[in-house]
Amino acid sequence: MPERDQPERAEPVQQVPAQDAEPTRKTRVALLFGGRSSEHTISCATAGSVLEHIDRDRFEVVPIGITREGRFVLQADDPAALALERVPEVTGGEAVLLPDSSTSRAITVTDASGAVRQLVDVDIVFPILHGRFGEDGTVQGMLDLMDVPYVGNGVLASAVAMDKHFAKTVIEHAGIKVAPWMTVSRHEWATDREAVRARLGDFPMPVFVKPARAGSSVGVSRVGTIVEFDAAMALALAEDTRVLVEAGVSGREIEVGVLGGHDGDRPRASLPGEIVLDEGTFYDFDAKYRGLSTARTECPADLDDATVQALQQAAIHAFEAIDGSGLARVDFFVSPEHGIVLNEVNTMPGFTSISMFPVVWQASGIGYGELITELIELGLQADR
Repeated sequence: MPERDQPERAEPVQQVPAQDAEPTRKTRVALLFGGRSSEHTISCATAGSVLEHIDRDRFEVVPIGITREGRFVLQADDPAALALERVPEVTGGEAVLLPDSSTSRAITVTDASGAVRQLVDVDIVFPILHGRFGEDGTVQGMLDLMDVPYVGNGVLASAVAMDKHFAKTVIEHAGIKVAPWMTVSRHEWATDREAVRARLGDFPMPVFVKPARAGSSVGVSRVGTIVEFDAAMALALAEDTRVLVEAGVSGREIEVGVLGGHDGDRPRASLPGEIVLDEGTFYDFDAKYRGLSTARTECPADLDDATVQALQQAAIHAFEAIDGSGLARVDFFVSPEHGIVLNEVNTMPGFTSISMFPVVWQASGIGYGELITELIELGLQADR
């Protein structure tokens, strides 16, 4: 019998070991802190909180400090060194050069010998800077020139909100109630103090005297009598060339956090928090950052639903009026006599563990670490 055709024998399949997928690179975040303003120490403490709580599985952090003289220097990734009780300050470190054009994301450093090396490419900058030369649009403008993404508000919103005179002008024009105020320049005060004191007669006491472009209650005084006015002006003018004299508003001090929306959605507002003060005190620097017993925070504030909604709507409206992006904390007074009165919009609010901005978002369902992640994602999505 003829032989049957035999089927071809298949070659054995070579088993190729499975290759591990290339790990996804972490998002590199350049954390800027310190700076030239009087809020240098608070900025350092805020950066320490961010370093402690940022999601290390998702983000690689490059800490860059700015000295009081404006030098950018590489810093250790050490939250403990930036604790507020240590009065942290940026001093030494290898000099840092941020990307030098819109075609680069490279950060380079120069050591003490003058040797230059490229450190890393960064994906986004997180400017944890309070006050002038950082929260006022200056650093934001520099980053826009480099076309580097960053967390938070752009040039316009940062500059407007930093200057209390222009912030009140814009917000009042948007139909939101603010406290009566007058602005006094250093030149006006130096040349005609009597005219300034005469204008003060239009305001019932007490008044608050504030530097036009400072935060964290630096240089702010509560003036109960005309006798105290000159000293308050001197303190405020030591911080800025212009001073805001603002009528005191009796009422509860309520603060609302705002976060930008995703993919064109409207901003979101948190539940309100309340600053509860002892009689005759105000929310000064020590009360804000050192947790003094003269002040405490309550969140959520004990308010009826209608008032909560009105505060949230006013906060979002103010944020949109200044063309806000990323985040803000909007501060109000609430009273039966005056209704809802907007006090300030802060485009880089305090971010330490006891600061109101993280507290109100915690009460609204977003924890501190999640909040940091949310802000970075909003910065990466921002259309500048």
